[in-house]
Amino acid sequence: MALSSRATLLFLLAACGGGGGDSDASTGATSVTTQPTTAGTTAETSPTSGDATSGDATGPDWSDATGGPTGDPTTTTASSDATGGPTSDTSGGTSGGDPGLDPDAPPIVDGPWYRPDTKTTFQYQLTGDLVTKYAADAYGIDLFDNDAAAIAGLQAMGRKVICYFSAGSGEDWRPDYAMLDAAALGNPLDGWPGERWLDFRDPSVQQVMLGRLDLAVEKGCDGVDPDNVDVYTQDSGFTISATEQLAYNRWMANRAHQRGLAVGLKNDLEQVPDLVDYYDFEVNEQCHEYDECDLAQPFVDAGKPVFNVEYPGTQADAQALAPSLCPQALAADLRTVMSPYELDGSWRVGCD
Repeated sequence: MALSSRATLLFLLAACGGGGGDSDASTGATSVTTQPTTAGTTAETSPTSGDATSGDATGPDWSDATGGPTGDPTTTTASSDATGGPTSDTSGGTSGGDPGLDPDAPPIVDGPWYRPDTKTTFQYQLTGDLVTKYAADAYGIDLFDNDAAAIAGLQAMGRKVICYFSAGSGEDWRPDYAMLDAAALGNPLDGWPGERWLDFRDPSVQQVMLGRLDLAVEKGCDGVDPDNVDVYTQDSGFTISATEQLAYNRWMANRAHQRGLAVGLKNDLEQVPDLVDYYDFEVNEQCHEYDECDLAQPFVDAGKPVFNVEYPGTQADAQALAPSLCPQALAADLRTVMSPYELDGSWRVGCD
């Protein structure tokens, strides 16, 4: 799993003692608090146990699915699915890869999948035990680290569940990693041990991704959030063109829709005009901080939400930023949430 390269840089700076990643939840606190803030914002803190971990100088352990809060009745223990590897593809995949990697493929737009709108609120948690108390319409959670029961539990609360996986990198702790050909593994991602860029043109990568989509269906996800779909802009170790990336991203959207899954475009703002018709929402990181939210505007114009995540540092930093940031987000019809770098659910300040 990887944040944007810019988020990675900020996280590393925080981990080196800048304090940017510290949660301001009191050490050892076990109560849940909700604090009223400026109109249009919500600030919430999840329970913690022992020392707060979001300021740990060692940084998060992304392979640990049990590092979050415990003892809270609104917390569901995340568990890796022993059958979490890919399954056989039933729509367009073959053992030799998918012949549908075509930049001119038309979008699949008709189907019964979940379609969020621009008023849909969002919570994003990719590490730690699942915290379910936040009042958001849709939850973005890790596909592998949460079982079908956890997903069904959120849905029973009226939440839609968007399941995260990396579509452009290989993480050596995932159960399907061994299915990736060695030739498809590129350069390491800076700051993310055990994670390497993928050559998505390789048939083994396509088969693994089809299996992940099948797993999302099997677990009952309402949609998927394929990350790292901007390999062509990265120091991946491969020569990948923008056209090839466009073909892969369109392929991913169409394969998700064939399975009845909503699908979000992760970052890749440069290709938004060419992909907005294929995707149901955008998941962006730090568009306010880098003054690029306007690049996601085609989604809003199409009535599709932009779920934007900002990493301001501590919860106190987020609360201080909210009075200036949230009016901008609401005026642009963006669904912005401020979260810790670790995305561990320990606190949330939403421009809801």
